[in-house]
Amino acid sequence: MELLKGFPLRRAFLAVMLNLLALSLSTTALLGSYWCTGTQKVPKPLCGKSKATKCIGVPMPSDAGASNVSSQEEVHYSWETGDDRFAFRYFHTGMWLSCEESMEGPEEKCRSFIELSPPAERGILWLSLGSEMLYISLLLISFILMMVEMLHTGNPVCGLKLNAFAAVSSVLSGLLGMVAHMMYTQVFQATVSLGPEDWRPHSWDYGWAYYMAWASFTCCMASAVTTLNTYTKTVLEFKRNHIKGYDGSFKDQTQHHQCFISSYYEPQAKPLHSVSEGVNFYSELQQKVLQREPELELDDVLGQTIGEDRC
Repeated sequence: MELLKGFPLRRAFLAVMLNLLALSLSTTALLGSYWCTGTQKVPKPLCGKSKATKCIGVPMPSDAGASNVSSQEEVHYSWETGDDRFAFRYFHTGMWLSCEESMEGPEEKCRSFIELSPPAERGILWLSLGSEMLYISLLLISFILMMVEMLHTGNPVCGLKLNAFAAVSSVLSGLLGMVAHMMYTQVFQATVSLGPEDWRPHSWDYGWAYYMAWASFTCCMASAVTTLNTYTKTVLEFKRNHIKGYDGSFKDQTQHHQCFISSYYEPQAKPLHSVSEGVNFYSELQQKVLQREPELELDDVLGQTIGEDRC
């Protein structure tokens, strides 16, 4: 019995931990900028004092200082052709920012992903951001309700209500999170095709934040299922206990009524009709109906038969 009593508490604790994990993963994914990663094909810059690799080297004439031509009027020649003129820089993109590797130095250059997305897709992106924030808010509400339900053990009815509200909140948050992730995927794919020329990726793939967001959705639905399971098992336990109590009181009442009926009724002198007599009665009634004329009513036959039976 002690083990059975501990099962609901363990399920509630498991639901709280799954909800907390989903909340942490979703918040980290929303604030991160690694939903999608890849490379961009850009022209190589000219080599200089600060840039010695991944650049185009231009040979300088030895008598450049003695020449009367200014440095701006000099013609630079490069023998690199084809893909040798391009470099592949790393980039990563989230819901808020898109950061690219700078070809001039080790720092990154970040731009707003909302401004990079096509104008026709910005409404969907804002809807995705709103759904993601609402997803996190409902997860937080569900976590608070489950914590209150675990700590408030005085009234089991209030605990059941809190459990039900937490389960509904978890299910709604999971659906909103799924919709938000799918809408962001649609916006990013549209931006890859219709975005600015200097941003369009050469190759790309989903990053760790994207997989973290879907892992958060999985934990959220697992928490919702665990909470619903706890609620269902608790309700069934209440019903079973109620039925057991009702059966005990019903048995006591039945024994009381049986004693009352046995003392009230006495054996009568006239025996009751048997089942065979009832069958013979209805067979005789059917034969009389078939033998009578068609215009004879069934009510008359019933009246006559009952009268004969009484006589």
